[in-house]
Amino acid sequence: MAKGVNLGSNQIPMNDLLRAYAPIDGMLQIVNADSKRDGAVTSPGHEYLIEQPITFSGKENRKIVKYNEIPHSFVSIPMVWENGEIVSLQVTQNLETTAQNLKTLSYVLIIVTILAALPVLLSTHLLSKFITRPITTMTTTMSDIRGSGKFKMLDLPKKSNDELYQMGETFNEMMGQLESNYEKQEQFVSNASHELKTPLTVIESYASLLKRRGMEQPELFHESVDAIHSEAIRMRELTEQLLNLARNDQQWSLNKEDISLADLVKASVRSFTNAFNREIELTIDHNPVIHTDGQKLKQLLYIFLDNARKYSEDKIMVSIKQVDESAVVAITDKGIGIPAADLPKVFNRLYRVDKARTRKSGGFGLGLSLAKEIADAIDANIKLESIEGLGTTATISFGLVKSH
Repeated sequence: MAKGVNLGSNQIPMNDLLRAYAPIDGMLQIVNADSKRDGAVTSPGHEYLIEQPITFSGKENRKIVKYNEIPHSFVSIPMVWENGEIVSLQVTQNLETTAQNLKTLSYVLIIVTILAALPVLLSTHLLSKFITRPITTMTTTMSDIRGSGKFKMLDLPKKSNDELYQMGETFNEMMGQLESNYEKQEQFVSNASHELKTPLTVIESYASLLKRRGMEQPELFHESVDAIHSEAIRMRELTEQLLNLARNDQQWSLNKEDISLADLVKASVRSFTNAFNREIELTIDHNPVIHTDGQKLKQLLYIFLDNARKYSEDKIMVSIKQVDESAVVAITDKGIGIPAADLPKVFNRLYRVDKARTRKSGGFGLGLSLAKEIADAIDANIKLESIEGLGTTATISFGLVKSH
């Protein structure tokens, strides 16, 4: 515009020249240094622009102005007029259509943004539920465990390698380990209360015997002291073994040696008879020598003798014999017996026969699971034969070293 106006200023009337370059929706004018128009042309409908204040600027100027609340672009650049004077060529253009287009575009952008955000928000909500569901399930399960006192596992979906599945799998492994440790603790309390009862009773009985007649009968005194000392040692070792088993199922620590089976059984029967005041008939057909741990064998004998005492009122019979190449100890009672259906299960941990559970003395075979562990440790074979209502025979067999 500046170039065209400047070239035609001497040949064409000013307003005609300006009209050739004027915008179709605005005004083109020349303003001299006195802020007066040397010429001005407006497009139809924009005559109101002539009425706006005139401002001369000797430098390039660009801005957005509002006339009648309608935005207009205003551009002013200096140029050298025909007489050498510096004038300002100013263009004002109506931006109402552009503003409306921008407004429409802003509405479109808002709507598009909302439409684009809806699936994002929905997918985010669904994804957050998918991520937090295992955590919520885990929290609920832990609350149930705390309220009920029972261990529960998470129901895991199809196996995958994502972190959520690994977290659930780790939680289940932790619950399994806690449940196992809890069962070990219960087993320890059960075994300890059962196994410590017999030696404590033996010690108490011999101590009472000492108080009554110990000073008068030297033989009784020595026998009582030996029995108390032996039971104290057995209690200490028994406690250590039970603690080891309760911790992590460690192997039994053994002290094997050649032992006269008859002598050991005699001492055990004598201690048990004095402690519980029960009649026990001992029959010795042979006096075999076996290679085993004497304290563990005595503990094994006490378990079967204690069961025979609790579940029968009649005389208990103990026999020692040799069968082929094995030394055999048999303990027989005429008590309530064990149902045939339960007989294969009595050596399982925590298993109790229903009929015996109602008895005041506790569940039948409470120490039989421990008896199986001891027998396995000292290489002995144990077997139960029972007829319900008639009685039970427990046999312990060992490999033979030699016979006397």
